[in-house]
Amino acid sequence: MSFVAINRLSAIKNQFRNMSTVHKIVQTKSAPAAIGPYSQAVVANGFVFASGSIPVNPATGEVVPGGVKEQTEQVLTNLGEVLKASNSSFSQVVKTTVFLKSMNDFNDVNEVYGRRLGGALPARACVEVARLPKDVLVEIEAIATVSP
Repeated sequence: MSFVAINRLSAIKNQFRNMSTVHKIVQTKSAPAAIGPYSQAVVANGFVFASGSIPVNPATGEVVPGGVKEQTEQVLTNLGEVLKASNSSFSQVVKTTVFLKSMNDFNDVNEVYGRRLGGALPARACVEVARLPKDVLVEIEAIATVSP
């Protein structure tokens, strides 16, 4: 191997060493605690990866009463608090995944989601699932950039 190739490989190796993932676990009392062995969110390399939020009132630990619209409101309130604790916001969200108990609720969830995200249009997937934790109707996870 030539001297130039060895120097180039060394430079590439140093670049990867400098890119090592530094992450921070996010925990806020303004959103429900995780109900399993996971974090509310993790900040890594300029992004926050927020776990799925469900419609649990953080003060009571209970699922909010009402239908899918009320549950979506609470989900987005909880998610907003996690983003805030991560030094991020809905305007910085780049991707969400929405999990629905029934795809029949798609339009109602979209109505609340569109209003609460305030014009932000992140990439999104929406899937119907057989069951969600605590038998809720909706869960939403997000990936967003963090402010420096």
